[in-house]
Amino acid sequence: MALDVAIRARAELGEGPTWDPVAGRLIWVDILGSRVHLFDPATGRRTVLPVEQHVGAAKPRAGGGLVLNLRDGIGLYEADGTGFRWLHRELVPGRRGNDAAVAPDGSLWAGSMRYDEAPGGGSLIRVDADGTVHTVLPEVTISNGLGWSPDGARAYYVDTPTRRVDVLTFTDGGEVRRAPLVDTSTVPGSPDGLTVDADGCVWVAFWGGGAVRRYTPAGELDRTVRLSVSQPTACAFGGTGLTDLYITTAAVGTDPATEPLAGSVLVLPDAGRGLPQPAFAG
Repeated sequence: MALDVAIRARAELGEGPTWDPVAGRLIWVDILGSRVHLFDPATGRRTVLPVEQHVGAAKPRAGGGLVLNLRDGIGLYEADGTGFRWLHRELVPGRRGNDAAVAPDGSLWAGSMRYDEAPGGGSLIRVDADGTVHTVLPEVTISNGLGWSPDGARAYYVDTPTRRVDVLTFTDGGEVRRAPLVDTSTVPGSPDGLTVDADGCVWVAFWGGGAVRRYTPAGELDRTVRLSVSQPTACAFGGTGLTDLYITTAAVGTDPATEPLAGSVLVLPDAGRGLPQPAFAG
């Protein structure tokens, strides 16, 4: 499988690729650069939206615009890129938003972490369309990858220092149950962002491991994609038919002489078939 460079960049901490099917574009962020990036692969057009603080994730909204997981909470941009407002603001010194995903019901599940990566300093919350917040998982460390199975019956979740991919299941009463699916402690790197494909398999980017790995719903490794960069951060399917796998990467701490593509967005054409991602209902 031959990797291409979709976007040549030097993002400090590129993250959170998301395909917007309505606009036909890829959304991704540079967390430490405080930038939201929009990319149309059909035309090659790139748009950069500066934001006023570190941004962990950006997702499309059902009515147009973007929902952002920011340092100080959840913010909304209107479709024209203006009219920012806070949906949920929660200032916690030393903490910022990290990865996020939209659930099948249109709610936003947003993770956080402390800048010093203190154990238990972050959380995973669910934000409803009206801004109501529910704590899903308290006291996580680096809340990262999150995605749902094709039937929506379970979610896959990464708290990076655990070196695991966990599976979350849901009771009729709304309780979330968490159990290990994959122990990745024997492979190089640490699990970061993830996506789920139409077969129900989980693709996981391994920070420091220079690879993306695909696991079956039973937790078995069945594919490894080797990269020329050491710090892949997340992946998502996009393009026509959702067949192309986009991979964000980070340049922070790397040497451009030895990793010239660090911070770029890579793409693996015809990698498989992804799942359509819902937009945030708010």
